[in-house]
Amino acid sequence: MLQQELQVRLLNHPSRQIAIVAKIETPEAVRNLPELIVRAAGKQPFGVMIARGDLAVEIGYQRLAEMQEEILWLCEAAHVPVIWATQVLENLVSKGIPSRAEITDAAMAERAECVMLNKGPFIPLAVTILDDVLTRMQAHQLKKTPQLRALHSW
Repeated sequence: MLQQELQVRLLNHPSRQIAIVAKIETPEAVRNLPELIVRAAGKQPFGVMIARGDLAVEIGYQRLAEMQEEILWLCEAAHVPVIWATQVLENLVSKGIPSRAEITDAAMAERAECVMLNKGPFIPLAVTILDDVLTRMQAHQLKKTPQLRALHSW
């Protein structure tokens, strides 16, 4: 019901260019993602944000990578853009030097359409490094397509 009300308001908005970004941060959101995509994606511009910090707390850190993969897979199948969010290059943005884990995490973000960085004093450097890492990873993604098992998140 809330979704229908939101869509009516969006259609009646003067700009008619407003998009919806679904912030996926709970097991319920992951379970309902296919229905959210079907209901929202055809009516206005629609995207999905993987809120990885909140999602990890909700589902457990050991399942985060698996859930990211399933969300990416669902969104790719539905041609819905994904925002890779939460603490991407956090040390680099705030302290000026990234950890090895951050660089690897940023590299995996190549599969999303957008990467969200938090603000900080080293954001220009972070953008430069992120661009370099993602450009390099782009060459690998086409030939290394992940093989996914049956979806079992819901």
